[in-house]
Amino acid sequence: MAAMSKRSCPCGLSGIYAECCGRFHSGAAAPTAEALMRSRYSAFVKGDAGYLLRTWHPRTRPGRLDLDPGMRWTGLEILDTVEGTAFHATGVVEFRASYRGGALRERSRFERVAGAWVYVDGEFPER
Repeated sequence: MAAMSKRSCPCGLSGIYAECCGRFHSGAAAPTAEALMRSRYSAFVKGDAGYLLRTWHPRTRPGRLDLDPGMRWTGLEILDTVEGTAFHATGVVEFRASYRGGALRERSRFERVAGAWVYVDGEFPER
């Protein structure tokens, strides 16, 4: 795992994984809805289903999450953010996540539960 910590973070921000999304995967709380969304994208890249479930709102969280080990995520682009800072209880992040063979566009909703940001759900805009 030491070698992994020296790689750049999959979320697209400058910096190494351990100091970016890796710290959230290790237990630190994401300070904004966008930071949580970026860390969830990185968890998809890393295949960390446990983190994805831990950061999913209890009322919408699935009982289990089976990730496709053959999926190759290739990039993340933030398209829009609405609220989602330390001064808000809710937030929205719209993004495009590219993968080998295509892209997924989602407008995700986030809420704070016991002070921590969690993913609630998302919709998939056409364009």
